Amino acid sequence: MSTQHTENTGFIILVSVVATIGGFLFGFDSGVINGTVDGLQQAFNADSIGTGFNVASMLLGCAVGAFIAGRLADLYGRRTLLIVAAAFFLISAWGSGIAESSGEFIFYRVLGGLAVGAASVMAPAYISEIAPARYRGMLTTIQQVAIIFGLFSSFLSNYFLADIAGSSTTEFWMGFEAWRWMFWMEMFPAVLFLLLLFLIPESPRYLVLSNKLSAAKTVLTKLYGEQIAQTKIAEIEATVATTEAPKFADLVDKTSNKIRPLVWVGIGLATFQQLVGINVVFYYGAVLWQAVGFSESDALLTNVITGAVSIVACIITISLIEKIGRKPLLMIGSIGMSIALGIMVLVFATAKVQANGNLDLGDMGLVALVSANAFVFFFNMSWGPVMWVMLGEMYPNQIRGSGLAIAGAAQWTSNFLVTMMFPVMLTGIGLAGAYSFYFAGAVVSILFVLKFVHETKGIELEDMKG
Repeated sequence: MSTQHTENTGFIILVSVVATIGGFLFGFDSGVINGTVDGLQQAFNADSIGTGFNVASMLLGCAVGAFIAGRLADLYGRRTLLIVAAAFFLISAWGSGIAESSGEFIFYRVLGGLAVGAASVMAPAYISEIAPARYRGMLTTIQQVAIIFGLFSSFLSNYFLADIAGSSTTEFWMGFEAWRWMFWMEMFPAVLFLLLLFLIPESPRYLVLSNKLSAAKTVLTKLYGEQIAQTKIAEIEATVATTEAPKFADLVDKTSNKIRPLVWVGIGLATFQQLVGINVVFYYGAVLWQAVGFSESDALLTNVITGAVSIVACIITISLIEKIGRKPLLMIGSIGMSIALGIMVLVFATAKVQANGNLDLGDMGLVALVSANAFVFFFNMSWGPVMWVMLGEMYPNQIRGSGLAIAGAAQWTSNFLVTMMFPVMLTGIGLAGAYSFYFAGAVVSILFVLKFVHETKGIELEDMKG
């Protein structure tokens, strides 16, 4: 009997979609800050460094959340960690909007960061452990679509709230400014995520790792049918020592006493995804476009367009990832981003500086806008989804949790540093200087992919080598 006839494809897709709501919240929580920067500056009287930390503070929580999530998921389960993350998303959304001081705001944003960090590594890992190898990459890519749709939704929400109120800093409803309502909008999907997580099963691979073979068989039977379930359990058991819990020490090769090369590849993938500066566009998009002469309303509308471009790029990736593989998509993305960023640097470097410090791009404004969206397009058809796909599937079972923890922490730490430095770089070396740094990151990423990244398309998780 063939796999196609026995596996419950509808259920696998349904479970995967529920897990990707974590990705939606990841995107919404990351993008909502974009429209609130003016409100934060006004409410907390923050300078450029203070504003940078208010925006980037979530990323500290993300780094910690990603680092501890893998290990905690090995101890308590993938679904359990996602449930905790959903509760944190809810509390953070409420608290960020009600905050009356920078300290209070940062506390709630760090709490949301813990949730984003955990969801960023656990959702793709969970989907990878549920889905069959032949369309695992496609289902995991839906996570990036969810992230981008979350970003897009936050941009759209920010735009309409600011438009109805008049600006992000004016009162919208019940005596609260529009920027506070931007945060509160996240509470609706957070509640939905929390409730739906109780309806999906725990990862069967986690259950085998925990020696809960009966529960694992029940889940695998529901996913693949009884005959395949028994075979799957045997395959998973053969790749893990069920009497020995996964630990960080497994990341060291016992024969050479050196950290496994695969761990460094994971760190490289995670770091280069941020060094190209993608989240400067997402977190500071409104600031960026106002710096080149756009009004707040036009800048927020430009963010909506950027979000739509991102969704289109991710949909293209879904159709290609199982056909051409992960590595070719990374190469195409790195080359495309390098060209787009190079053009942006050239435009910003040759622009006139106005009396207020903003750039006057003149006729080159359209070129900058098209190049920025081309950059976003190439990122979201490559490094955006593919990095998470590869991290979710490239590690052998025994080190998946620990490997994801290290890579996730590297990703969010890089994100924090890039995000924190942008307002400082903007006032110090200008847009051209800042984007030169991101351009260099994109160029070096081409060499990294060529030399160190290996294809994982179509390989069963039990066959991944460390």
